[in-house]
Amino acid sequence: MHVKDKVCVVTGAASGIGEAVARAYAEAGARGVVVADLKTSREKLAKVAGDVDGLPITADVGLEEDIQALIAAAEDKYGPVDVFFSNAGLSRKGQETAPDADWEVSWRVHVMSHVFAARALVPGMLARGSGYLLNTASAAGLLASLNSMPYGVTKNAAVALAEHLAIQYGDRGICVSVLCPQSVQTGMTTPGPSAARIDGVLQPPEVARMVIEAMAEERFLILSHPQVAEYIQRKTSNRDRWLAGMRRLRDKIYGVPASA
Repeated sequence: MHVKDKVCVVTGAASGIGEAVARAYAEAGARGVVVADLKTSREKLAKVAGDVDGLPITADVGLEEDIQALIAAAEDKYGPVDVFFSNAGLSRKGQETAPDADWEVSWRVHVMSHVFAARALVPGMLARGSGYLLNTASAAGLLASLNSMPYGVTKNAAVALAEHLAIQYGDRGICVSVLCPQSVQTGMTTPGPSAARIDGVLQPPEVARMVIEAMAEERFLILSHPQVAEYIQRKTSNRDRWLAGMRRLRDKIYGVPASA
């Protein structure tokens, strides 16, 4: 799908990948660009909306009523939504001992936000015979996250959800893609050791260009770093060897865990 003359909604759009993709949609000739983010990002969001002549909407994507209100506002302004880029994300460090609240917010933002969008949009897209659902997961959703179990687990679920949507609707006019970047310079990029940065750090506009190209090809899996495809092959060819390698990488990046 080409985004020219399309109505596009982007969540997590006040900065990072979301902002870059919103700007890319506008540059590609989208008929309307709706940008959404949290109330705490209101000023940045308004700036992005002003630059792309779009509509800013504050929303918490972890709440279904906010997703519904976002889509309703987009439709009131521009008409039916053609492209929904469900991009908002967050990071909560820790393993299985992470607080339940961190697990809950990770689940709602990384998984249920995509579910809420699909619930609201799929019926109309099926009726029109066209639409595009683009969800952001992470390379961690294909592999693993070494320093955040809530992040890695929910991003794996986000990939599985996108696969299910593609299976159910990919031959009924709805295109589905899942963006799985490694390290990109965004507000979630923090100082210190990181396994995600071993293949380099990209800038958001580079990823936005890849998104536009992948959407034109209607390609399901969008990788910012091509090395990830090789890592996936290693993982699936010999899971035990891959797990051992990930433990070695953990020790190299973060240090050997202390003995119990």
